[in-house]
Amino acid sequence: MATAKNNKSLSSRTVEVMKSGDKDKADTGENAGLRVTCGATGVKTFFYRYTSPVTAKLAQVKIGNYPEVSLAEARLRLQELKQIRRQGRCPRTEAIEQEKQEKVQEKEAAEQAAQSFTVEDLIELYLTHYIEDRKSPNGKILPGARKPKGQSETRRTLYGDAIPKLGGMSADAITRKAVVDMIMAIVQRGANVQAGNVLREFSSAYEFAIGLGYFSDEFANPALLAKSSLRQARVRLTSQRGKRVLSDIELATLLKWLPGSDYTATQKNVLRFTLWTGCRTGEVCNATWRDIDLEKQTFHIRESKTEVERYVQLPRQAVEFLTTLRLTTGDYLFPSQKTRLPIQQKQLTEQAWRMRQSDRMVDLPAWTPHDLRRSVRTGLSRLQCPNEVAEAVLGHSRKGIEGTYDLHLYEAECKQWLQKWADHLDSLVSDKSPLNQVA
Repeated sequence: MATAKNNKSLSSRTVEVMKSGDKDKADTGENAGLRVTCGATGVKTFFYRYTSPVTAKLAQVKIGNYPEVSLAEARLRLQELKQIRRQGRCPRTEAIEQEKQEKVQEKEAAEQAAQSFTVEDLIELYLTHYIEDRKSPNGKILPGARKPKGQSETRRTLYGDAIPKLGGMSADAITRKAVVDMIMAIVQRGANVQAGNVLREFSSAYEFAIGLGYFSDEFANPALLAKSSLRQARVRLTSQRGKRVLSDIELATLLKWLPGSDYTATQKNVLRFTLWTGCRTGEVCNATWRDIDLEKQTFHIRESKTEVERYVQLPRQAVEFLTTLRLTTGDYLFPSQKTRLPIQQKQLTEQAWRMRQSDRMVDLPAWTPHDLRRSVRTGLSRLQCPNEVAEAVLGHSRKGIEGTYDLHLYEAECKQWLQKWADHLDSLVSDKSPLNQVA
């Protein structure tokens, strides 16, 4: 290291104008031993150089970097270090020991913090700092990783299954088996897709926290380990391409059974509305009264799976039903009795699973709420509805050249055929229906 002979005391200006490559500057008088060096990156560092009373060898100890540590502060710290040396102790040795103790304390503090960092804390961190919109320090809104609908869906997914099961546990204590047990409980109620969604978001929440340093370097994401185990066990966490269609006989059986079933009144209404319109149950569950125009007899779907808004034409039966329903609900067509917020789509599947477990489900081969939408589409074809109209009823986007050039919305045709379909459903439960005639 380059040294400098200097009879003048250091000044703040001397330190300030130092550049990379300059020789070390040394203080004088009672501050002898205080030196400042300017490194290759331009960082200026104060240190104390002295002969160790323990080893009798030249040693030095860092005091701090300029300008975080001023020259005056460096001189005060220098006198403290000199007092240690006068007592026969080595400042550098004690600085190294202190640094070791601080690292131990930091590790203990980190371990304690990890123990108090629960799964619920983990999920909230993921939601509020990544998934959802948030405010910057200057008040600007920073967009989240998902659109508003995706934000609410992610929160609902994790709070619906992960937090009730694991929320209060320490995040670093969660094991692969704990995650597998949680996912299998969802699979066993018949919600394989929901199980996959929970596992995916739970794993992402862990990855986000790991990236921010909330866990030690040795920590392994338990959700990823669980995913590997479930794959090895060939557990299906995705939906299979649906093929279930209810025949007219099965629809008649379902419609007669539904009023006295163990579905809640709101769940029954969702299923009826789905059968009348062919909408997705998620679209029905989230419907608000501002989306309904009883005069024009339309249901405005603003957000859909295809990201295209559309107007669903309502048959007379649906309009009569909504006219009565309007008197008993608030902002939403199908609110939860507890929260008054829209009923959750997964509640339909969960209630069906509970009824099957207790042998209270209608005596039909297994079906799901989404099978009703497929049954509407197939039923329209049975009634000789033109293909382009039946596709428009379901809101399917047209592909290829047809989608590019045929921009007709088929609203009048949809209204006509949905009315024919609703009348057909009525006929299935009518006493005059051949299905209800006693041989």
